[in-house]
Amino acid sequence: MVAVRPGDVEATLSRLDPLRPILLLFGPDSGLVRERARAYLARATQGSDDPFGVVRLDGDEISGDPGRLVDEAGTVALFGGRRVVSLRVGTRNVMPAVEALLAAPPADAIVVIEAGDLKRGVGLRALCEGSPHALAIACYADSDRDVARLIDTMTAEAGLAIDRDARAELADLLGGDRMASRGEIAKLLLYAAGESRITSTHVRAIVGDASGLALDDIADATFAGQAAEMAVAFAKATGEGMRADIVLGAVCRTAQSLHQMRLGIEAGGSVERAIEGARPALHFRRKPLIEKALRGWTAARLEMALFALDDALLAARRSAALGPALAERALLQVAGQARRG
Repeated sequence: MVAVRPGDVEATLSRLDPLRPILLLFGPDSGLVRERARAYLARATQGSDDPFGVVRLDGDEISGDPGRLVDEAGTVALFGGRRVVSLRVGTRNVMPAVEALLAAPPADAIVVIEAGDLKRGVGLRALCEGSPHALAIACYADSDRDVARLIDTMTAEAGLAIDRDARAELADLLGGDRMASRGEIAKLLLYAAGESRITSTHVRAIVGDASGLALDDIADATFAGQAAEMAVAFAKATGEGMRADIVLGAVCRTAQSLHQMRLGIEAGGSVERAIEGARPALHFRRKPLIEKALRGWTAARLEMALFALDDALLAARRSAALGPALAERALLQVAGQARRG
């Protein structure tokens, strides 16, 4: 079996293996599949003067002509040197073409195959993992360590430092797709160009999904009794086009979560245990405000606040023009209740 273990991936991709000229990259993270394919293809064509150094094939096209893949891999490069072939698997079956290639592996060529998520032990994955002439590398969503390494690498290359809090918030917004993560970091670096360092303000202003952070700010400030901070966050969110009913919906979800945690506390649990056991896990930045809310509210009072917020949500949906005013008034009332205790 030549399935590459996750810990060996970077070392494996850093060099070409003449005994295994066929590389299968697959997995749910299509961005990471694409990134690794590009890097490996660039390494395979390094030093070549051939302007057409990479032959690109579409899987759906060669499915009806299985012999074409073998022919392309076996063709002598126009300007000499190594032949490099890139195959992107589509919706049609390319198994016959890959089987023929593995049965007659090229002597002086590299073939990189990009595929989607493949089940273990069947199909193209099993074929390549079971061949002595191929390498198979799974590309899954980045781990926390991978995301942190990507942030550090890209910020260092741009010559920018990043605050620890900003780095943590940025990492929470990334990781689902490598190319998407790179795009968001690149956008952030461009936005912060000329600054001495990247702060949380930069992250929230430009990174995709940062609207979720703004909604957390509104909800947390509301239930912690910080009316002024809530008003600032609310004005920013609505000023950027966020609908009032969306804001109230997020605050209602926070109220429901707090209510569930308070029920556990009133049944004999601790505030600390409720916070650590929250699912999804709470960002470290939110914990002080959530703790303050849990100590200041009872389950019964949270239930009453939730009813009031639900009424405001319904009114905001019925009248979009009055929505911002209705929402802000309801949030200020809840924040006032929290402050009074």
